[in-house]
Amino acid sequence: MAFPDWTVCLLGVAASICGCFYFYRLLRNPAKISWKKGFVADLMARTEKPLFWIAYSLYTRTKLGYMFYKRQMRKAREKYPNGHSRTEPTIINGIKIIPLPILSDNYSYVIIDTVSNLAVVVDPADPRSVQSCLDEEGATLEAVLCTHRHWDHSGGNTALVRHHSSCRVFGNALDNIPGLTHPVTDKDVIDVGTRLQFRAFYTPGHTVGHMIYLLDGRSFGGPNSLFSGDLLFLSGCGHEYAEDNLLFAAEVEPGNVEREQKLQWVLQRRSQRLCTSPSTLREEKQYNPFLRSHAVDLHQALGLQQNQDEDWTSYRARVLEELRRRKDVYKGR
Repeated sequence: MAFPDWTVCLLGVAASICGCFYFYRLLRNPAKISWKKGFVADLMARTEKPLFWIAYSLYTRTKLGYMFYKRQMRKAREKYPNGHSRTEPTIINGIKIIPLPILSDNYSYVIIDTVSNLAVVVDPADPRSVQSCLDEEGATLEAVLCTHRHWDHSGGNTALVRHHSSCRVFGNALDNIPGLTHPVTDKDVIDVGTRLQFRAFYTPGHTVGHMIYLLDGRSFGGPNSLFSGDLLFLSGCGHEYAEDNLLFAAEVEPGNVEREQKLQWVLQRRSQRLCTSPSTLREEKQYNPFLRSHAVDLHQALGLQQNQDEDWTSYRARVLEELRRRKDVYKGR
């Protein structure tokens, strides 16, 4: 179903307000306009942030955001009836982690203890896909771990709780997460059965209440597994953005051999529509620029150097700020 006329009208009014505000500022301060850079460029620079925050507020705080999410879900199901990517489960000593392709580039994760058939899902945006997976695996959903409130991560919470009355929904209360039953804070422990134990970590930034969840491998004799929401992804931040992230990494650190090797692996995977998850933190530290703020090669590529009166932590924060600025304007290929 297309957006109703009133939503289009509302967005038009918001854009008009920003435009009128710009022209008001222009008339009061004509000397501040750099005509050499062009009228359109200056207009975009002055209105981009207000427009973004208006759109973001509509998406996160009103029913308009939910309607947009439902529309995107419908379009994704039509375009990718079997999911946008082909995924493979990871099985470690009876613990099965299944990535579920959601929307056009996102993933949810179903974690199942195959001994007890108890399941946890991280960020169930599409309840239909999650329920289909649970039915196929013969598992009982015990908990939803929600990293943040955005609909492409929390949109299926309420529907799953209606279907599984004993299911608990974990997340940060600061984020106004749909269906939340068990608020968590930094370093809280979540137990599901006897072999699934998660530790929650508070990582504000993407949203004010963003959380990540670490599956403790000691409970089943395997490695730890981190479910990082929209905090950290392969070679950057995003969803199934591995190829684009690695191409950006090439822009800021062109001489990184490990990054080039990983890019070739990703290109081969994506040519077959295969999922590029999971990755490891050890690998990410080799080529992910957002985990390499300490690297001299990256500093040189960015044209940055530490000031004499600048401590190391402040300098690394400045490196991250420059990376974020470049990523924001990066257009990809």
